[in-house]
Amino acid sequence: RVFGRNAAAVSAALREAMAHLPVDINPRPPRRNSFEVSLVKEDGSTVELWSGIGKGPPRKLKFPQPETVVEALKSSLA
Repeated sequence: RVFGRNAAAVSAALREAMAHLPVDINPRPPRRNSFEVSLVKEDGSTVELWSGIGKGPPRKLKFPQPETVVEALKSSLA
């Protein structure tokens, strides 16, 4: 549940910041106990915006603040 809540919060922030970009949650089966956010560019390359792998404990460090991911997205698109 905590992964789903955080995924919903991050995807809502991304949709609000960049309405023209599609946001997919888990287009492939996710890694167990991981939380990652990636940008797939038009050329097929992938840019990692956030990875909680290797963070924590505490568990809350594995999840980003939505604003952090939005800023990482904006800097990746600039």
